[in-house]
Amino acid sequence: MWISVTLQAEAAKAEALSDALMEAGALSVSIEDADAGTEAEKPQFGEPGHLPTALWDHSRVIALLDADADLPALLAAASTATGLASVPPYTTETVAEQNWVQLTQSQFEPIRITDRMWIVPSWHEAPDSDAINIELDPGMAFGTGSHPTTRLCLEWLCDAVQPGQTVLDYGCGSGILGIAAARLGAADVLGIDIDDKAIEAAADNASRNQVTMRLQHSRQPLDTAFDIVVANILTNPLCVLAPAIAAHVAPGGRVALSGVLEPQAGQVIAAWAPYIALKVGASLDGWVRLEGQR
Repeated sequence: MWISVTLQAEAAKAEALSDALMEAGALSVSIEDADAGTEAEKPQFGEPGHLPTALWDHSRVIALLDADADLPALLAAASTATGLASVPPYTTETVAEQNWVQLTQSQFEPIRITDRMWIVPSWHEAPDSDAINIELDPGMAFGTGSHPTTRLCLEWLCDAVQPGQTVLDYGCGSGILGIAAARLGAADVLGIDIDDKAIEAAADNASRNQVTMRLQHSRQPLDTAFDIVVANILTNPLCVLAPAIAAHVAPGGRVALSGVLEPQAGQVIAAWAPYIALKVGASLDGWVRLEGQR
């Protein structure tokens, strides 16, 4: 059994209070928008490694503590370390022991991409046995089908890939896009990533789904052009790598990019302009998919 403590905090103090609670003995700490679910809610967007400049004006700091923790002493120590004159207003609730594996699995249901494609965790039955069902569990590498950027790319692949084509998944992560391309009939699929763990995860997932997918590290040379190129990474790498990725799009070939927030679309389009003209093909939850053809 544990105790969950929720404290109110101003944006300027929320992160410092979070750190102080961890130092004082909290098992875990998270920060949320205290106005979530109201008209005052403020969505935060940011790329990994580039956090928003400020948190919410009204934040909730939620700490998980051992049931036998000295709550008043712990909160007083954290508040003092943060420079607060007193302990902020807070509430507590008891967190009972649970089957955490079962609870985690219950949060991941099959995901419908289109009428013909589903992403199905291994512990679920496929909702449509006649569809293309990709078995994929949450893991260390990015890409389970739940993130808007992954969904945008999968939807595009369902329309773009024709049997016999060649496909490059640049920044393959879990391998989900390459696996989807193979299941859609691509004759040759290559996945590239900068992370050795991602390559291992992609290989395991390809094997699980019984598809052939070549994989290599981004440091290895590549001089092949492909009919279809998809890159679901981030805005900055997409801009920096524009000449390198564009060079692998065959004449007449198509490319789709995601991992781009709506306000960043113009930046990526400009970076790619010398190589391939891009346009916004679709958007979802603040993210866009950019498309082009050589």
